[in-house]
Order: sequence, then C-alpha cells, then structure tokens
Amino acid sequence: MFILPALCTVYLYQNIRVSTTSVSEFISAMNGTENLETKEEEAERIHFQKVINSFRVYKQHSLNVISRKENYLNNLPAQHQALLKKNGYMDMLAELKSAVDTNDTIVQHILKDVDNVFDNLTHETKDKDKRTHPTGADMEKVQSCIKQLVRDWSDNGTEERAACYQRIIGKLSTLFKEEEREFKKVLVPGAGLGRLAFDIARIGFECQGNEFSLFMLFTSNFVLNKCKAVNSFKIQPYIHNFCNNISDKDQMQTVLFPDIDPNQLPEDRKFSMAAGDFLEVYNDADYVNSQDAVATCFFMDCAHNIVDFIQTIHKVLKPGGYWINLGPLLYHFSDMPGESSIEPSYDCIRGIIKDFGFEIMEEEMNIGTTYDQNPSSMLQYEYKSVFFVAKKL
Repeated sequence: MFILPALCTVYLYQNIRVSTTSVSEFISAMNGTENLETKEEEAERIHFQKVINSFRVYKQHSLNVISRKENYLNNLPAQHQALLKKNGYMDMLAELKSAVDTNDTIVQHILKDVDNVFDNLTHETKDKDKRTHPTGADMEKVQSCIKQLVRDWSDNGTEERAACYQRIIGKLSTLFKEEEREFKKVLVPGAGLGRLAFDIARIGFECQGNEFSLFMLFTSNFVLNKCKAVNSFKIQPYIHNFCNNISDKDQMQTVLFPDIDPNQLPEDRKFSMAAGDFLEVYNDADYVNSQDAVATCFFMDCAHNIVDFIQTIHKVLKPGGYWINLGPLLYHFSDMPGESSIEPSYDCIRGIIKDFGFEIMEEEMNIGTTYDQNPSSMLQYEYKSVFFVAKKL
C-alpha cells in the first residue's frame, strides 16, 4: 500500500504549493546521512512511477483492447462479418480508435505537470523496474478518472452532484452564517477530483480536501490548476463500457468540461488539497480540535476499519463541530484478496457514532444516489444512501 508521510505534501489551488519535510528526510538530517532510503520511500517512488506509467500507456492499452476485438472479428464466418459490417460494427470500432485519441489528449495534459505536483518529492525510478508496470486494475483507475471528470466537472454531472454535493453544501449553508464562513474550517476526506471541496470554498468557507489516490490527485491538479475556461476540453468517457449500450452513439458520447472556471475562486479564498492517507495525515497532533465541520460523501466505506474513520473525524472536530455525511456502505475491501476488512451495518455504525460522543441531529434514509452513471446505459445502479448530521458534544 502506498503511504505518504504523516506530515504530507499539500498543493493548493492556483499553483500555490506548500513543501513539507518528510519523516525520512528529517531522520536523514538527524543522522547526517544524506542518502538514507527507507523501504517506505522506495515503495512511494515505485507507486508514483506506476501511476504515471498507467496514464502513459492509456492509449496503447485501449487500442490493444480494440485490436483484440478486431482479431476475433476477422476469424468469424464471412457471413457474420458481413452482417456486422452492414449494421455498423466495424465503423464503431474505427470510431473507438478516434475516441481513444480524444481521451489521450486529456491524459497527456494530466501528465504534463505530475512531476511538479509535490515540490519536496522526486520519484526517479528506472523504467525497466517491473514493479512499475501497470496492472489491469491500474488501467481501470485511469478510465475511472475520465468518468469522474463527468461527475465532478461537467454539466452532465449536474444531477449526480445535486443529489450528493448540494445536500451537503445546503446543510453547511444553514449551519453557518455567510459572514462567519471565512473563519470556519471544513475538511473533505476522500475529495476525489475536488469539486465538493471547491464548491464549499466557493460559498465562503476555508476548505481542505484530502485524497489518497494519486490517480485522482494528478487529475484534480490538471482541472484546478490548468483549466482556464469553461467547457474548453472534451472527453468520451464511456468508450470503455462495451456492455448494455442501446446505441453506438451512447458509447461514443462526448462530454465537455469544466462546466465552471476554477479560476473564478477569489485569490484570497483558502482552498487546498492535501495528499495522503486520511488516517495517516489527520491523526497528527496539529489537527486535533481543528475543524468546524467535516463533510464526507461516498467516503466512509473506503475504510478497512470504519471505526478508525469515525474516531479520527471525532478527533479533528472542534467541540460543537459538525460531521455531515452522505453515502452508501459499499465496503471497498470486503472479500478483496489480501485485504482485511470489517463491514458493520448502518445500525451498528450509528451506535458507534453516538458512543464516541456525537449527537445525531438529522438523519434521512433511502436517498437515491448514483455514481459515475451513464444515464443512457441499459444497466442502472442506484444506491439508497444515508444522510446524517452529527454534532460533537
């Protein structure tokens, strides 16, 4: 597992970055050993390069998938090939190749600045190191980032954001008066591509998003720091979904982003994204009783041990601070080979929240929410999410 030092690097909106000294660098200085390298540092560099390589091979990987379909197609009976050609299947495969180029243009933009995301970290790793070769799961994460751009930063994602983000933002707006928000700190763990944290900062709060995934951090860095105009880029996010398409047009759909200019945020607004594991970063003494609110959206089920998350949220909140949560319980590590996990029911979690010293002020069940959904697909997933507001006593 990739782990950043507990004292993590933070990069801020509008290319303002804060460099911090990693734990290993501090130890090196104390020991007078400049080249001291820990296993954690090595693992960090390997993971960093593996993520970069995943973006780099996106185009070739995607074309290889199409090529395998073409090879299979060429071995079908001539009559079957003729029927498929007549009804547009070959044309669809050709269009897919063009769509891969469209998406790869965005991938290349994402890659341009990744070496500068973290000012105090360098990750020079030999390309021949097999440990940096992307897996199929890594490539799925690149594809997921492309779809996440739809959810967070396009007009097409408005409905999903309204069901999730706007409910949280609306509650924050009722809890804190506009004139006091610039003095109120809000933390957004699992911030993904940063839209929820950005929108919270946009209505006046000091807001920090926290994200563990380098895939997400690289992509959010591109959007927040490099996108300068509304709908200036395009992607075709659903080309990797070959099942449940009514029409080829549904699979080839083009989406424009960003739907809002990230530069419209006032320069004096305090908005940042912190890289690192939530538990590693925010259990530091500096964060104890530091936040006026914590907003979690589709985040709590990302834990190996959800009690750890609840405890850390309680720790970082000021007395009287609010925890606003919305999401399902799709435990990410459940039954995953090599990973340990517990999966308590919501009733169990609700009791634990109270036991930690929270008062549940508001609660709503069965809120229909989707995640990275293609509305044109024949298969539709909908979560019956839970929303609650809890106050630290």
